[in-house]
Amino acid sequence: MEWEWFAAPDYWLSRLVLQRGLAAVYLVAFVSAALQFRALFGERGLTPAPDFLRRVPFRDSPGLFHLRYSDRLFASAAWLGTALSAAVLLGAADRVPLAVSMAMWALLWVLYLSIVNVGQTWYAFGWESLLLEAGFLVVFLGNADVAPPLLTLVLLRWLLFRVEFGAGLIKWRGDPCWRRLTCLEYHHETQPMPGPLSWFFHRLPRPLHRVEAAANHVTQLVIPFLLFLPQPVAGAAGLAVVVTQLWLVASGNFAWLNWLTVVLAFSAIDGSAVVDAPAHGPTPLWFGAAVIAATALVSVLSYRPARNLLSRRQRMNASFDRLHLVNTYGAFGSVTRVRHEVVIEGTDEERITDATRWREYGFRGKPGDVRRLPRQYAPYHLRLDWLMWFAALSPSYAAPWFTRLLHRLLENDPDTLRLLRSNPFPGAPPVHVRALLYRYRFTTWRELRSTGAWWDRELIGPYGPPVSRRPSDADTSTDSTDADSTDADTP
Repeated sequence: MEWEWFAAPDYWLSRLVLQRGLAAVYLVAFVSAALQFRALFGERGLTPAPDFLRRVPFRDSPGLFHLRYSDRLFASAAWLGTALSAAVLLGAADRVPLAVSMAMWALLWVLYLSIVNVGQTWYAFGWESLLLEAGFLVVFLGNADVAPPLLTLVLLRWLLFRVEFGAGLIKWRGDPCWRRLTCLEYHHETQPMPGPLSWFFHRLPRPLHRVEAAANHVTQLVIPFLLFLPQPVAGAAGLAVVVTQLWLVASGNFAWLNWLTVVLAFSAIDGSAVVDAPAHGPTPLWFGAAVIAATALVSVLSYRPARNLLSRRQRMNASFDRLHLVNTYGAFGSVTRVRHEVVIEGTDEERITDATRWREYGFRGKPGDVRRLPRQYAPYHLRLDWLMWFAALSPSYAAPWFTRLLHRLLENDPDTLRLLRSNPFPGAPPVHVRALLYRYRFTTWRELRSTGAWWDRELIGPYGPPVSRRPSDADTSTDSTDADSTDADTP
């Protein structure tokens, strides 16, 4: 098929970067799933997948695991996705026929859709839908056999537009501090998982925080419209998105949200200025028809997300179809002013007294030890650490799984302990565990020099009553754990 309007050969380099970048994100996502699922939603997880699959029908959460679920099958799917995404990252999809290349991308999408739709609260993040939507569109981007289809590139820009413009609108309509340009006086300190440079970003002068906020509004409310203009304007808009997202990468840990947005920005960047396009074969009629059909489908499904953007009751990070094909995005419509953290401690003493010695569990990414500089984990996603941030904001949000987490610590459950940085009871499990609520703040320059501590923390009080190990707890089943799940529902 030789339709002059259909092909965009000058974007071959942009396609290469986009596809390899998406494969890298898939790789991180599948590895994250393989290493964390057993403790979170495996057969003995905090929110077991088998229980979820019994409650929720296929039509409400489609995926392969409705056919059959076991931890072994899930691990096989996650590691298969890991191997396939690594192969695509290394260029395998460009060394096979076009139809096989599309099948490889489609299989990645099906595997990850199945994971997301069984992951429950651990996968209730906007970047999961973003990866699925981008993954679906890339199925129709072609490989080295054909020139990149213009329609697919436009759909990718439409996705990038919704990511940026949706985030900009939710901020402008939400917390007044965004309109006053003061939100970033708090955000670097109170964001879910600070990074190694977050302390320094927080300590920037207030005028620079205002510049940050104003630049954010420009990038998210103005720049997205330029993505659809002719070159070089569209390319400049894409580069502006890249620069902004790299700033966010430096200032915090947001899993693969920022990196995937960077990848999507290449749909607007014309690579012909760097190197000439190679020769491509003619576009097969069936491929052109598939691209047009996908474009029509996305156009129809875009109605509700587009309407959501214009609504005063704009929803943030919502899916309007079970397959996550076209979604709405946004982040930090409100910014917390004070940082609270749930700290979990245990003791091996039989009786709890005022003199009881409690030892603290260490998490990998969330603040704990005040002298420990926050680490850089993104694009890897520490799901338990993220939900511990939500637990500090709302005990009812964490009620379905928090007490079960405490019981797993009482068992020294190896899958759960692998999610943590340190276990203060390596030899034998504790007799009691408890959760405390602290207020955390970044130290000042003077405090950092004098104490070496990045954080200062103040005890607020108990997050819930202590949970104790009983003789039968070593063989606690999922059902018996559920019976104790009200112990720590309220702070």
